[in-house]
Amino acid sequence: MAEEIVTGRQDGVSDDSLRAATGKTWAEWFAILDAEGAAAWKHSVIARWLDANYPLGGWWAQGVTVGYEQARGIRNPGQRQDGSYEVSASKTLPREQQETLDAVIAAVAAELGAPASESRAVRHITARWPLSGHEGETGSILATAAPSKAGKTSVSLTWSRLEEPEDVAPAKLRLQGWLQAAARVG
Repeated sequence: MAEEIVTGRQDGVSDDSLRAATGKTWAEWFAILDAEGAAAWKHSVIARWLDANYPLGGWWAQGVTVGYEQARGIRNPGQRQDGSYEVSASKTLPREQQETLDAVIAAVAAELGAPASESRAVRHITARWPLSGHEGETGSILATAAPSKAGKTSVSLTWSRLEEPEDVAPAKLRLQGWLQAAARVG
C-alpha cells in the first residue's frame, strides 16, 4: 500500500487566508519546502529559512512551518517542538482585568489550590500552576487576562507540556470547565 502524502492543514487556515497573508497557498509552500528537503530540517531552521528567503515575518514563518510539519507527519496538531502537547481555551467575561483573573484563579484553585505564581504588574496579567506531583498530572496551567475593553476581559487558560495526544481533549474540557466556573463567580 502506497503511503499517502498529506497536503493540508487541520487547523482551519484556508488557502485564501494564507495566500492573502503570504502570497502562496499551502500546496505552493509545501512544494517549495519539499524541493529544499525541509522535511529533514529542525523547526527553527525551516522558520528561519522561510523568513530569510520569503520575508513573511516571524508569525507567518512559524505558521507555515507548523503547517508543513503537520502535513508531512513531523508534528501532530497541538504538538510543540519538544514533542509535548499544548491546549488552550478562552472566554470573554464581563469584568475588569483584575477581577477576571481573580475569578479564574478562584475556579482553578478550587481543584488545584493556589497558583504558584502571579504577575499583575504587566499588561497581560497571569497566574501559573505547575502540575508536577499533583495527582500524577504533568505540565502546567497558565491563566492570562488581557487588558479590559469596555468592561470586558478576554481570559485564556493554557495547559502546557501534556505528554500524549490523548491528553489534549480531556485537558481542553477541564480548561473550558474552569472558564465556565469563572463566569459564574461573584
